Amino acid sequence: MREIQDILQKTDHRPWPMPQNPWVYYQEWNEAVFLHFEIPFELLRKHVPERLALDSFDGVYFISVVAFTMQKIRPRYLPSLSFVSDFHEINVRTYVEKEGKKGVYFINIEAEKTFAVWVARMLSGLPYEKSDIQRKEGYYRSQQPVKNFTFEINFKVGSPIVEKNAFDLWVTERYCLYLDLDEKLYRYEIHHKEWELRQLHPQKINVRYDLGNMVLEENNIHSMQYSKGVKVVSWSRNRIA
Repeated sequence: MREIQDILQKTDHRPWPMPQNPWVYYQEWNEAVFLHFEIPFELLRKHVPERLALDSFDGVYFISVVAFTMQKIRPRYLPSLSFVSDFHEINVRTYVEKEGKKGVYFINIEAEKTFAVWVARMLSGLPYEKSDIQRKEGYYRSQQPVKNFTFEINFKVGSPIVEKNAFDLWVTERYCLYLDLDEKLYRYEIHHKEWELRQLHPQKINVRYDLGNMVLEENNIHSMQYSKGVKVVSWSRNRIA
């Protein structure tokens, strides 16, 4: 709990105050690989509920593919159980805003374990689906057979990004996520310390996410980063529309 108290006390980097009610989940997002893609507004708009405003960086819209390892996810007063708490994950997300709170909206989420996918969908309502994911040091691979999504990267981790630029901050420092479910719109608030980013040097990369009117491939990657990860607390979802 001392570690969590340390997380909760670091708030200077947040764009708005934390919720006053108690957090309900703890989790770790470790060894994260970020790939960012520019997307035209008119194509992206079709994938996001109209009740959410698309957020842009200097007038440019983005989708990110984020591959990481989820670990130690647990409710506040219970221990984590590795068979359901630890799994590799890839999310396809974009950047949105509602009521002055900039957050993320998940277009797709892949996870490694069937049982973890079922639990995550049941508890969160987020669009988790099973994928064949393998990971080792400097390597991440996923194949989603139903949608035929491919993600494979061999990489080396480079130097720390000591002075993060405006885009680095815009694309990573997001403290809520949005969910549309059964014609209702919800917000999940989260908190963690500021991401520590490093340069990412791909040795081999093969990515294809065919999202109908949009295709994400290695030849149209805008930028990329790596992070050792963050420890996260989250709150229950609130209905906002």
